[in-house]
Amino acid sequence: MPRTLSASDMVTPSSLGPPPTEPTDGEQAGQPLLDGAPSSASLDTLIQQLVPTTDYYPGKAYIFTFLLSSRLFIEPRELLARVCHLCIEQQQLDQPVLDKARVRKFGPKLLQLLAEWTETFPRDFQEESTIGHLKDVMGRIAPCDEAYRKRMQQLLQALHQRLAAQGQGPEGLLGADKPVSYRTKPPASIHRELLGVCSDPYTLAQQLTHVELERLRHIGPEEFVQAFVNKDPLASTKPCFSDKTNNLEAYVKWFNRLCYLVATEICMPAKKKQRAQVVEFFIDVARECFNIGNFNSLMAIISGMNMSPVSRLKKTWAKVKTAKFFILEHQMDPTGNFCNYRTALRGAAHRSLTAHSSREKIVIPFFSLLIKDIYFLNEGCANRLPNGHVNFEKFLELSKQVGEFITWKQVECPFEQDPSITHYLHTAPIFSEDGLYLASYESESPENQTEKERWKSLRSSILGKT
Repeated sequence: MPRTLSASDMVTPSSLGPPPTEPTDGEQAGQPLLDGAPSSASLDTLIQQLVPTTDYYPGKAYIFTFLLSSRLFIEPRELLARVCHLCIEQQQLDQPVLDKARVRKFGPKLLQLLAEWTETFPRDFQEESTIGHLKDVMGRIAPCDEAYRKRMQQLLQALHQRLAAQGQGPEGLLGADKPVSYRTKPPASIHRELLGVCSDPYTLAQQLTHVELERLRHIGPEEFVQAFVNKDPLASTKPCFSDKTNNLEAYVKWFNRLCYLVATEICMPAKKKQRAQVVEFFIDVARECFNIGNFNSLMAIISGMNMSPVSRLKKTWAKVKTAKFFILEHQMDPTGNFCNYRTALRGAAHRSLTAHSSREKIVIPFFSLLIKDIYFLNEGCANRLPNGHVNFEKFLELSKQVGEFITWKQVECPFEQDPSITHYLHTAPIFSEDGLYLASYESESPENQTEKERWKSLRSSILGKT
């Protein structure tokens, strides 16, 4: 039988090193880490480093790191306003007569910065005021070269397309068919068993991968920062903004739904032979997910099979060939801060970098662990140093973790979608926790007094029986 994971099995911050030594007041900023950026600096200095000039353009890594982390200290629309103001001031774009030669050196760099910003963080431009800043600064350089105006139109069109696509987020995938959590077996008229929809483990693993990548596509990098945003100690009494993590939270809900779907499918059949068949099917699906590089679905399946209502089915597990399951469970063992999984993840990441086919590029991390890693990084290091400087070294490490995830989520799914299977995964009825226990006790009778009392309570509250 599988073992049940407990709360103590969850990741701990022990694998993360101690936070870097923070300079005291009056100390000089640290040595440059990236593109000439110091390990710490004032917010004004970091903003200035983002602003291009005629002979300077910030490195791509610096742009991503600062745009990702700056929202902890300043709202994106205010940052854009300050960047545009510095561009206008430094390039004298508010003069009645412009230096066209100067603008022609500066214009392409400004357009490149705005293109990178709108492509990576399109939600920063949802407000009309931010679009207004873009049009204002570009309107000042457009007279020097008509190509600037055309490029700006293309940039805005691409931005609107990204925002429209993100507006059709993962919640929209469920639409009106939002799944229902049942406390008793759902009516036969609406219930279909998964094996009746898809009986091939590899096909189901492919369709799970399709769902995972579709949902990941909607998560913006800024959501990782906003999920753990704390009030800036040098700011006002309120946080910089309200949290905007809907896509991230929807993805976590998908993981939980898949766990309960697996448990429901196992507990539903009345005969232990059929239950054992479903268990072995999911073991094979989990193995295919591992081979594909879909660790999130793999962990959801293992978690579903480790839920107490499933793991207690001793007669069912006695009919299951568990060797393959124990191997998979070993790969996702939380011991040593999930060291086995992290080794497998590094292997998948390396395969992705050297991939010869689109299938080899797939890396879907165990998402809850990724969130915990980022959380402990955030909690382990201060956003600001005692002298008030922004701890840029911390945010460089944050950007490495988030940036790797962004690369993985942009992979196009190589598997053709089967609408009937994905629809089932999204909408099939699932048991609530009480429903799972009731189905489990009805399948295999309670074995001890605690189970008997719980079964009696559930029968009374759900079925009205004593």
